[in-house]
Amino acid sequence: MKTTPEHDERIAKMKFASVYPHYITKVEKKGRTKEELHQVIEWLTGYDGDKLKKLIEEKVTFEQFFQNATLNKNAHLITGVICGYRIEEITNPLTQQARYLDKLVDELARGRKMEKILRGS
Repeated sequence: MKTTPEHDERIAKMKFASVYPHYITKVEKKGRTKEELHQVIEWLTGYDGDKLKKLIEEKVTFEQFFQNATLNKNAHLITGVICGYRIEEITNPLTQQARYLDKLVDELARGRKMEKILRGS
C-alpha cells in the first residue's frame, strides 16, 4: 500500500508527545517496561531518556523529532508490515522512520527478544 501526501503530512505534523503515552500503554499492557521502550527509542534515534523527556515537554512534531535524530545505521533492517504498510516500500523518509518506530514498539509489545528488536547492534 502506497502512502498519500496527505498521510505523510499528517504524520509529519503529529506531536510525538501525543503518541508517546500510547507507546507506554501498549508495551506495559504486555508486560514490558518504560525503560525497555526508552532503550528501543534510543537505539533507533540516539535520544537518551533526558533528551526524550525534553522533546516531549517541547511538544515536537514527528518531523522535528526525526529531523534531529541520529538514525541507527541498522534501521534499514526493520522490515515487515505495520499499520497496513510494508515498511521497506514506503518512499517518504519521514513516514518510513515513524513506521520504523511503530514497528519496534509493536515488536517490544509482542514479547520479541531485545537483541532481535535491536537488529544485532
